[in-house]
Amino acid sequence: MSTSGRRRTFLKMGAGLAAAAPFAPLFSGASAAQTGDGELLALQRARRIRLARGIVLTLDRRIGDFVSADVVIEDGKISAIGQNIPSPPDTVVVDCVNRIIIPGFVDTHVHSYQGLLRSTLPNGLVDPDYNRDIQNNLTLKYSPSDVHIGELITALAMIDMGTTTIVDIAQISHSPEHSDACIRGLQESGIRALHAYSRGAGPAARYPQDIGRIQRAYFNSRDQLLTLAMAVSTDPATLRAARGANVPAVLHIRVESEPFLQLGRAGLFRDGDLFIHATHMNDAAWRLIKDTGGRVSQCPPLEMAMGHGYPAIQDALDHGVRPSLSTDHSATVAQDMFGVMRSAFSFQRLNILQRRMRNEQNIPPLLTCREVLEFATLQGARCANLDSRIGTLSPGKEADIVVLKADRLDLWPVGNAFGTVVNLMNPSHVESVFIAGKPKKWRGALVGVDPQRVMRLASEAHDGLLRRANFRVDLLG
Repeated sequence: MSTSGRRRTFLKMGAGLAAAAPFAPLFSGASAAQTGDGELLALQRARRIRLARGIVLTLDRRIGDFVSADVVIEDGKISAIGQNIPSPPDTVVVDCVNRIIIPGFVDTHVHSYQGLLRSTLPNGLVDPDYNRDIQNNLTLKYSPSDVHIGELITALAMIDMGTTTIVDIAQISHSPEHSDACIRGLQESGIRALHAYSRGAGPAARYPQDIGRIQRAYFNSRDQLLTLAMAVSTDPATLRAARGANVPAVLHIRVESEPFLQLGRAGLFRDGDLFIHATHMNDAAWRLIKDTGGRVSQCPPLEMAMGHGYPAIQDALDHGVRPSLSTDHSATVAQDMFGVMRSAFSFQRLNILQRRMRNEQNIPPLLTCREVLEFATLQGARCANLDSRIGTLSPGKEADIVVLKADRLDLWPVGNAFGTVVNLMNPSHVESVFIAGKPKKWRGALVGVDPQRVMRLASEAHDGLLRRANFRVDLLG
């Protein structure tokens, strides 16, 4: 097919999607009973679920991992892991033979509102492209409804790909209505999220003082999927606002160590604060992160592609900090934790092996696939200050679980479970996803979601946003 023919076909498909008659609700109104999925209906109603005879990677070193075991979910929490666990008659049993069961991925740095801007900057750099086009143009033109659908389509896509928790950095607080739309999108998606309330622009912006209203309105219960943090800058006033609200601070920091160290000298950091990228920081800055109980989020694909700096995986490890992993934004890279794990694994090993070739001394060990999966799960939960609730498959923790399909031509035969997940799998292998014990994806499809309607609303918002920003994308450029 010619280039012009391909373009016409794509545009026709897009127009058809936008023009299709929408279903009434944003999410599918059809129940599992109406669609004839009796197994899903039983899961949705069950107090007890047993995921039976799967390969279980708990990521809990006290419990270990299992070639074949059951994971029992009761009232939304993991109640037992092992073999031949007795179950009451009302337990719903899911056969997980040839499945790998892991904790849900935790993505510790996402700008979810940018779900409308996927592949907008396919070859972009952070400066000038991202700062000029995304931060100082497109972001400024977002309406609250744009924020809502951007958040929603990102969160649903995350669940679809096996990510059950995100740290969502909401640099879109142009008004209280924008902030409300951001939180509403997260709530409707059903994802678990640490909402990092962040800056906005314009006369209606209320950052940072609006955090008090947000806290009272949306975060007055500990028993919910959403928790609160505050995205800050190197302006000490923003950190003081986070301290006043008694929430963790989330700070983008790279290259410039001295402003970071000044904040440390002022005593403004606390245990549980999260630092994004941390590329090219000096030893004093890394000691500050370690000594104050800081956490680090890294996104090697984006950092390498967009010029954020040399990924700091080994810097973190050398200073006793176990990093978490993130996808940042989809304007340039995929928000796919499998790809991020693979990049982290390969990048660290390349650098260590190069040092071996140069006959350097005291070379650190190579990362293993198990360690990298731990970065994407347990360390992610720790960075979100949620490791007491999620991050491992441990009795007593909430059942955020991903079931991966291993009996596929591209995986079979399975030689090593950790290697299969980290180095061979991709989002197409995510079969089922549970968040707090509730099925959010089942047998390959999101539960209760009308994807055509979500995509239609995202297309409409995307087109309107680009018109207002006078920004053009080149489909074939």
